[in-house]
Amino acid sequence: MKYLAFIGSALLFTSCISTKSTIKNIDNTAMRPSYANEMYLITEYAEDSNYAFDADYPINIGFIHDKQEEINVYYFFNGLEGPNGEKINFKKIDTCCPFPTKNTTMGAGTLSIYEVSLEGTTKKFTIYINTFEKGKLICPKGLKIKKNQR
Repeated sequence: MKYLAFIGSALLFTSCISTKSTIKNIDNTAMRPSYANEMYLITEYAEDSNYAFDADYPINIGFIHDKQEEINVYYFFNGLEGPNGEKINFKKIDTCCPFPTKNTTMGAGTLSIYEVSLEGTTKKFTIYINTFEKGKLICPKGLKIKKNQR
């Protein structure tokens, strides 16, 4: 009986990780932008409205250690502002969407889910960030690149 429970548990756990990644915007040749004044110097805007707001099109910051996630996410959001210059507030609320990756010893990664709000408004939205794969860091639709980046 214990053997059947073990097999069932193992099957349930392994079925949670897809054998094929659904992430569509991974670019292993992408470089992280330069940074200054505790922000990434982002220069381009997203053309796809799914970028950042859909788990299949996350912000792919690139492979970083767990201890570096907070600072890299901070640099990303600090390089942006709301459509009317509002300060961006953000907090990690969950992880989701296991996917296969060669960048961990376990062979799997997850996306970080951030709740984002604009100072002075009640508007909140969800952004997905991938710290295991690389991609071009660009400004999601609905936000602006911070004007005074230098």
